[in-house]
Amino acid sequence: MTGDARFEDGGDKPLRLKALDEMDLSVLSALAQDAVFPASEMQWLPRQRRFAILLNRFRWEDADRAATRRRAVERVQSVLSIEDVRKVQSQGVPRGDSDVVLSLLSISFEAGEDGTGRVTLTLAGDGAIALEVEALEVLLQDVTRPYIAPSKKTPDHPE
Repeated sequence: MTGDARFEDGGDKPLRLKALDEMDLSVLSALAQDAVFPASEMQWLPRQRRFAILLNRFRWEDADRAATRRRAVERVQSVLSIEDVRKVQSQGVPRGDSDVVLSLLSISFEAGEDGTGRVTLTLAGDGAIALEVEALEVLLQDVTRPYIAPSKKTPDHPE
């Protein structure tokens, strides 16, 4: 691999990222920021020790190029999966209402003893999902082709 490769060189290739430490997770979190998903697209599989969400992810990696080329910004469906999950807790997340659309703000990790810890998915509107994990392993993988963002706007975060 050459040292002069640029992020933009990835072009339209689907993302497939794995976070095994906090630095990896910060990159993955930035790329998943502002993803939206119906509450019905969350699934915890206790036997497989996996928690997964089918997200409609804003393509932050393409936003500057879209602006430069004066074309619409895009979203893509992606699967976010957290592995080695021992326990799932949520706060402010509506249960039983599959029509509720949630928005992911960030993904963070608080280390425990011996590699264990807590992955926290922070949602807009003061919601959060806490996942007790045996070890940090978070995957983000695009599973569809990009599509024009329905709002045709880049998400905004006023201070």
